[in-house]
Amino acid sequence: MPLDLVRRFSRAFAHFRRRPRSDYTRDVATDPPQPGPRLPWSQGPCLMGVLNVTPDSFSDGGRFGDSVGAAVEHGLTMAGQGAAIIDIGGESTRPGASSVSESEQLRRVLPVVEELCRALDAAHLGDVLISVDTTLPEVARAALDAGARMLNDISAGRHGGTAPSRPDAMLDLAAARHVPIVLMHMLGSPATMQQAPTYHDVVMEVRQFLLERAAAAMDRGLPRDHVVLDPGIGFGKTLEHNIALLSRLDTLVVTGHPVLIGASRKRFIAGISEASTGISPPPDDRLGGTCAATALGVRTGVRIIRVHDVPANRQAMDLAAAVRQHSPI
Repeated sequence: MPLDLVRRFSRAFAHFRRRPRSDYTRDVATDPPQPGPRLPWSQGPCLMGVLNVTPDSFSDGGRFGDSVGAAVEHGLTMAGQGAAIIDIGGESTRPGASSVSESEQLRRVLPVVEELCRALDAAHLGDVLISVDTTLPEVARAALDAGARMLNDISAGRHGGTAPSRPDAMLDLAAARHVPIVLMHMLGSPATMQQAPTYHDVVMEVRQFLLERAAAAMDRGLPRDHVVLDPGIGFGKTLEHNIALLSRLDTLVVTGHPVLIGASRKRFIAGISEASTGISPPPDDRLGGTCAATALGVRTGVRIIRVHDVPANRQAMDLAAAVRQHSPI
């Protein structure tokens, strides 16, 4: 990596290293484990496989949006390769993307959820969770009715759907159905999030936001292990912000909530490669950087890794987990 880039990172992250660790540990979990069904991340790290049924996602848009059969086959493949969760999304959240209506998301998502549930059961893979990636409570509710057992909300439960006066409706739904929910940090919306994102202290600001949203979820009765925190890599962050968050994942892990990262194929990986080699790899050629982020996250204690490429990331995850298990610290 060129010396000027190293210096740039060093200046950007110096104040994170200087901050006393006690500043990050005020909200360490002290509540006892809650009873309930076994979750894939309860015993160690696991993979969430990405299944986009969209025409315009940044990496695989159009591959599975036109064919329920192709989408189901890919979901089965990822489950067979070792993904413990399949995350189905009907709306692209790439930078600059426009929102997709409730009716269109339902048209894209529901047939895949229904058929994949049947296919997983038939393949004796019924323990694999189906997650729905949406900010709309109405879409989430229908997906749960169709067989999904987990929610992934990039708005952290703040979108009211067709009832904007109820911005926490997604949290109410997760609590009522007793299903885990991923709460992600994002500046603005996908359409605006990369327009000069600015923070005073990205690590602390993201952490504070996620803890506030987690508290709102737990106030509704969700146990801590059902409230997953996602720092939102690439969602309203510069390259330096993403690196800072990855370097301090421990500040989220220490809260006792399961932590998810989704760095797979993201643009910041290409940015680092371009600074080092002069070449900016396309999304399909960012597997090395993705696996590095997977290993880093697992080594720090992250429990869910959201990825497009399951086999290579499973290797990275398993190796990092073995090293973590035998670490003296």
